[in-house]
Amino acid sequence: MARTTPSNRGNRSPVNVRVGRSFGDVMKALFAFLALASLVVGVPLSLALFIGWPLPESMPDADTLTQEIDTDAFLGFLGVLVWLAWAQFTACVLVEVRAAVTGVGIPRRVPGAGPSQMLARQLVSALLLLTSATAAITPGLSSIPSFLDGSGGGTPVAEAERTPGQHAGGPGGGATHVEPAVVLPDGAGDRAGEEAEDPTKYYRIQPPEGRHHDTLWGIAERHLGDGLRYKEIFQLNKDRVQPDGSRLSEASLIRPGWILQMPADATGGELVEAPYELEEVSAEEAEEISEYAQSGDTGPGPGPSGDGPEPTDPPERDGERGAGSGGPDAEQADLTGPAGGGSGTADLTFDTGDGGATTEAAQEADEGGFGLPEALMTAPLLAAGLLVALGRTRRNALWQSAAGVLGRTVGDGLTPGSANAFNARDALLVGADPQAVAFLDRALRQLSAGLDASGRVLPSVYAAWLSETELHLQLSAPAGSPPSPWQLGQADTYWTLERSQLPPPPPGDDEAPPEAEAPYPGLVSLGTREDLRLLLNLEAVPGLVAVTGARADREAVLTSIAAELATSGWSDRMTVTLVGFGEDLTVLAPTRVRHLADIAGLLEVMETETTLRRSALRHTGQESILTGRTGPARHQQWAPHLVVVGAPPTEEEAERLAGLATISAPLGIGYLVSADRTDLPGTAWEFDVAADGTLREPVMGLELAAQRLPAAHRAAVVELFTELARGARGADEGELPSGMAFLVDLSERGKPEVYAQLMGGYDVSGLSDPEPARAGQLREALAMLLLHREGVHPRVLAASLWPRGVSDDVRDALIERLRQWLGDCEDGTPRLVVTEDGRLTLARRVVSDWDVLRTLHFQAVARAASTPAPARKRQLADALSLARGALLEGQRAEGRFAWLEHEIVDAQYPLLVADIALTLAQEQLGSGEAEQAYTAVRTALAAAPMDERLWNELLRAAHGTGREEWLTGAADWLVSHHRQLFGENQALPAQTEALLDELLPNWRVTS
Repeated sequence: MARTTPSNRGNRSPVNVRVGRSFGDVMKALFAFLALASLVVGVPLSLALFIGWPLPESMPDADTLTQEIDTDAFLGFLGVLVWLAWAQFTACVLVEVRAAVTGVGIPRRVPGAGPSQMLARQLVSALLLLTSATAAITPGLSSIPSFLDGSGGGTPVAEAERTPGQHAGGPGGGATHVEPAVVLPDGAGDRAGEEAEDPTKYYRIQPPEGRHHDTLWGIAERHLGDGLRYKEIFQLNKDRVQPDGSRLSEASLIRPGWILQMPADATGGELVEAPYELEEVSAEEAEEISEYAQSGDTGPGPGPSGDGPEPTDPPERDGERGAGSGGPDAEQADLTGPAGGGSGTADLTFDTGDGGATTEAAQEADEGGFGLPEALMTAPLLAAGLLVALGRTRRNALWQSAAGVLGRTVGDGLTPGSANAFNARDALLVGADPQAVAFLDRALRQLSAGLDASGRVLPSVYAAWLSETELHLQLSAPAGSPPSPWQLGQADTYWTLERSQLPPPPPGDDEAPPEAEAPYPGLVSLGTREDLRLLLNLEAVPGLVAVTGARADREAVLTSIAAELATSGWSDRMTVTLVGFGEDLTVLAPTRVRHLADIAGLLEVMETETTLRRSALRHTGQESILTGRTGPARHQQWAPHLVVVGAPPTEEEAERLAGLATISAPLGIGYLVSADRTDLPGTAWEFDVAADGTLREPVMGLELAAQRLPAAHRAAVVELFTELARGARGADEGELPSGMAFLVDLSERGKPEVYAQLMGGYDVSGLSDPEPARAGQLREALAMLLLHREGVHPRVLAASLWPRGVSDDVRDALIERLRQWLGDCEDGTPRLVVTEDGRLTLARRVVSDWDVLRTLHFQAVARAASTPAPARKRQLADALSLARGALLEGQRAEGRFAWLEHEIVDAQYPLLVADIALTLAQEQLGSGEAEQAYTAVRTALAAAPMDERLWNELLRAAHGTGREEWLTGAADWLVSHHRQLFGENQALPAQTEALLDELLPNWRVTS
């Protein structure tokens, strides 16, 4: 039950922390130094002085083995054993010192050196106790929010769980108050005269020191010599009332200023022995320790072998779970956002006016999918990113085809090769929300630019909640008011932006560089609740993020996250490392995603990278990569490195991963791990995915509909990319080439009944004019079908014509009107056909100039060997005559034909025209028709003005005419054309310059 803590016990005032060192601490450090010096230096000197070289000076023979062992041989044998023990202990000391000084990872285990390494750890810890290096023996979290350590306003957890978009106050305008579960004692009178029979040791949890935060693991490591003994500390202090009124209920959640009773064998200058040392601390601290002693058993506590029930929470490493959090009644670093749903909290809702997506609605959507993968249709950000990546890969495949690398022609449509891939492509088209991606990207960059302009740094963000109308950033700590148009949300840890308040980009500014670096590239979708999508910032997580559940379910979640990170549109440079799974996913973004086979290889790489990144931050004077993304340091381009581990780690691997993760947040490194157990060390947040797709984080009371990419859908998505790198399919005589679903019958017998001109405008003949009010939509639908002769899924058609969504009945009404407008063929068959898989396609007698162009190109280029030269030249000339201008020129205003952004046709059209012109020009130059070749190239340049191959062919054709004025005119036009495209300072391509130097040596003077 959430409650408001008493004001006199809140965390608004600084916590008094005893930092002095006693005389006993100094003596312990001196003893540790002498012991280390004796063991590390004295032992080898004594061995060398008294025993000497213990091994025989010559190779022993058979007689030596049968001789009686004398005193010298026995001493030599003992000397060898002591030398080995010394070497092992020295290695332990070096390992412990390195961990203490560098702060990178948990100290590695030296094989067979359990007691020796424990002794080395105790001595090194005692020696470093008087310095700040002790805090780095097991590094703490570097990104725990300051509001967790008490610098905030003492807001109860109910506020942290309030839905983004709601006001902070209830009906009365203030915080919600309920009766506390426990009445706090007033601390008067009852303590007088009471003393513990034996001294009891207490520890005051320290406030953050730089980026280091106290944790139970770190406290046990420093004062008990073994981090695993955190469980003893937890049991001694569980459910006892702390000075701020909170209670320790989870081993992973502690707060600065709290008091902990320690086991009897705890050592260290930060401890206070009650009642004998209370006079050495301030009166306020002495009173709080005395009061705390009354809240539980004040016995000296168990020693190293003390047993008792273990906490149910996962073991806490240094920096786990948020080292500044309290129990259920305190502030927590949760991500509950909307509808907190935690134990004992109000069931808050978030209403944007659109209503939440119910299970019933989801089922209806699935039924309307006609076999399309629902997982892709319900992941709008992932689908949009995959579409952009797929378009980029298809363009690369086209350019490679133009260069003759793939063995296919530029006329291939690059359509999916299997039904599963086809369905995956259509699901991406239906589910993608590029406007949401653009809003998220522009909103975050605008925020970064606004903060930079006012000299402020980026706040640490744990998560973002995205709806159709708003974006909520959940900060790790209050950071004041955001720059306009952002506003404070329902609490001071929420910044909110309404989509309508974000200024639109300047017209024609699509190619301009962004106004700021991508500030939070580590945001990635976890799932949805009602109409809100949760994006977790993997960069800022203070430790590991673990995903538990059945193996297939875990991998489906990890695959979705990996794919979205690989293709996200709100990031710049990034490295995504997949470990133990997902090697096939590297094709999504080969320059961003890499694969490692196992965790052992990952640890070796990341330990080195962690050290290098820490050094780079120190060199630039930055506290974290986040602070380096604004201001003068932004040009360093602090790229994140996000690691997704699909193979459950072993115990040793888990400990080393935990050590790296505890210091990863300021370095821009995040770790997401698939776990087959619930006690993975170093875990900050643990999400469990159920078979029904529900994703839960029990500590925060968070429940989502998980975003997943199951194995079958993943294979289909990967196929979309991998098949583009393969050669052409179906290239045998009589078969259609890959990606071509339709060839026009160019004989008189195949004369079309309906003909559409798409190049240079849009005109349809053979049909009556449609109703004016619906003409635009019907003509756009027809154009889409003409450019997709393989068929268009009804849901793809609807998503293309109504990007913001449309009901099924409106979609079906449009299809019926389209069917009526197209009518029937002369043989009585309908011109709009529904295939077996439910897709819409056109009859063969409905033809466009684009169909004719591709058919002529196929016959003249792909089937050139079987076509006589005169016929081939005639086909090429006919094809070139069709290229009258840009595709659908003048038709794309007022939001029409926006779906072409995801089509390959805009990139294919200029390459196809250029390929036709180049082939025709070479044929004509070969037969002495240089002027005709020159004309053909100039015609193609209208459709492909940036094709360097056409520039060079234009110069060759002009030179082939034998007229110097033609060559000079071509050179002048080319230089002027290049300047108009790229500016005065951009040099001509190297091959073009070399060709000009060869054909027209004085071109630099004349041009």
